[in-house]
Amino acid sequence: MPTADGTPAGAPDATVPGPDEFEADRPDATPAGSGVHGFGAAGSAPAGPLADAPEPHRVLAGETVFRGTVWEVRRERVAYGDGTLTREFVRHPGAVGVLALDDRDRVALVHQYRHPVRARLWELPAGLLDVPGEAPLEAARRELAEEAELEAEDWEPLIDLFTTPGGSDERLRLYRATGLRHRVTDFERTGEERDMGLVWRPFAAVRDAVLAHRLHNPTLVVGVLAETARRARS
Repeated sequence: MPTADGTPAGAPDATVPGPDEFEADRPDATPAGSGVHGFGAAGSAPAGPLADAPEPHRVLAGETVFRGTVWEVRRERVAYGDGTLTREFVRHPGAVGVLALDDRDRVALVHQYRHPVRARLWELPAGLLDVPGEAPLEAARRELAEEAELEAEDWEPLIDLFTTPGGSDERLRLYRATGLRHRVTDFERTGEERDMGLVWRPFAAVRDAVLAHRLHNPTLVVGVLAETARRARS
C-alpha cells in the first residue's frame, strides 16, 4: 500500500545513498547482514564481528511534513515488535568530508559561518551528495576542489558514520587525501562559502585543539580522532 505521499510502504528513497554506494570503495567492508543483533537468554551476544547491521521494518504510513531547500522532515509509522512506532526524522542526501594532509603534515581547514549554532567553525572541506549518480569518492574530489582549490593523488576511506541516527538518516563518509596540489577552479562560491577561506594548520595542533574542546564541527572532530587512531595503530 502506498504511503500518504505516494511512496510504496517500506520502499527505500532513491535520493538517499544506499549502503552499497558507500561500501564500494572500502576494501575492508563487512558484508551486509553479518553484524550482531539481539542477545541470547544468557545475555551474551552471538559470535561474529562487531558491526552494525541493516534492519528494515515495514513502513505502514509515511508523509513529508516539511520540505526545505536542502532536506525534508518525514513522519513514518513503522511496524515494530508487537506494535508500532511513529517517528519523525530529517531525510538527508548524505555527505562526504576530506581530511587533506600536505607533505608537512598540515591539515587543510576552512572557516565557515554556521547559522544554526551562531558560530564560525573550523571545518574540513565537505559537502552534500546532491549530484545525481555521483559516487562518494567523486563527490569528495569535487568538494576538495570547490572549497579548497586542491586535488589529491592518493585517497583512502578514513571512517563512516551516521551523524545523528536518532533524528536523521544522514550518512557521512570521511576520506584521507594526500599528494596534494593546487587546482584552479571556476566554481562560484555563494552564501556562507563566499568568505570561508582556507588555512593550513599542523595536524598535532588541530588534534590538541579538538581534545581541548576548542573545535566542535563533528566532521572535523571525528576525522581528526580517526586519523589519530590510525596513526596509533600503525
